[in-house]
Amino acid sequence: MFFLRIMMMALRSLWIHPLRSVLATLGVIIGVGAVVAAMAILQGMGEEIRAGFSTMGSNKIFITPNVERRSGRLVGNFESLKLEDSAAIAKECPGVSAVMPQVRNSGLVKYFSNNTTADILGATPEYPQISSHNLLEGEFISEVHVSGGSLVAVLGSKVKRELFGGRPAIDERIKISGALGSRTFTVIGVMEEKGNVAFTDVDRQVIIPITTAMDKLWGIKAVHTIIAESVSPADKDIEAAKGEIKKLLRQRHKIRAGQQDDFQVQAQKEFVQQFSTFQKLIGVVLGSIAGISLAVGGIGIMNIMLVAVTERTREIGVRMAMGAQRFDVMQQFLVEASIVSLLGGALGVLAGWGLATTIERMTRVITTVTTTWAIGMALAMATTVGIISGIYPAWKASRLDPVEALRYE
Repeated sequence: MFFLRIMMMALRSLWIHPLRSVLATLGVIIGVGAVVAAMAILQGMGEEIRAGFSTMGSNKIFITPNVERRSGRLVGNFESLKLEDSAAIAKECPGVSAVMPQVRNSGLVKYFSNNTTADILGATPEYPQISSHNLLEGEFISEVHVSGGSLVAVLGSKVKRELFGGRPAIDERIKISGALGSRTFTVIGVMEEKGNVAFTDVDRQVIIPITTAMDKLWGIKAVHTIIAESVSPADKDIEAAKGEIKKLLRQRHKIRAGQQDDFQVQAQKEFVQQFSTFQKLIGVVLGSIAGISLAVGGIGIMNIMLVAVTERTREIGVRMAMGAQRFDVMQQFLVEASIVSLLGGALGVLAGWGLATTIERMTRVITTVTTTWAIGMALAMATTVGIISGIYPAWKASRLDPVEALRYE
């Protein structure tokens, strides 16, 4: 009951000067709002990426070119991976059940007056199996298309809607632009809607034979990525497949003992772990930035509490004259400071949640997830700032001499 009475007194004193109280908590509101909004965006991004990887299965292995360094300086990526490497992995690595080389670039896709920018993916017939992305209608590219460099295309669901609307797309002609100019392709299939996979919106891509993409659209000789699938998702089988791939590619690329690989072999779970580490690092950075705002807010709270001590000197004297102990006075001012900060934290949570929701609705790309632990952490930080900021004003109030305080005008 005593603590409740102190809280009511604190709220009453804050209500007398509402504008001053809000201004004092502005730093806390901004800091907490920034923490909640940033964590919501970061958490949403993490869940979306993990969900995207999980839809592909857990036994994927990614082979990519390694970075090239000259005299200790990074100069780009090796153009080391060839179509023949992919074929060799499929043939000579018993721990691998499927392999797909791919090249990817963005390009303008046109159908008469309709046009859109899409990811152009040069792939092989293994794409549906490797990516767990099924065909909705028509047919997928075949080995005949790949070996013949056919000008055929399979559309993602968003590309199909933007170019054709509700009309059929099969057997229609579209134009795709590339480094070697525009080419006319025949649409042979449409993929089902899937959403984001890892960092890619697969519904906004056009899939064409990899040989067509390399020879007739972009004029390149090296593939960008080779995606392999181990025989099972067990860690030992994935590691065994990685070892087979590394050994084979080092032999094919004539890399001697002690020399740097011109390729990288990473399991899917390694990408997830790397992102989780990155997510934690960004969380620490954002938390540090928000901590600065909270520190500024704490200074504002300390300022208003010092003013309150001066304004209520006579009231403090009356309370002490009626038997209040120094601890009681100190407790009252600490509770007031905590309430100011907690109210600022609550307003900050609402502001952060509103900002995150607004960003999600405006971009329609970013997914936000506001978690209870982020809200709890933000409120705990705000309350801690309030207590720390109120210690000195509360101590100063408790050290007032009752006689001198009663004389104060």
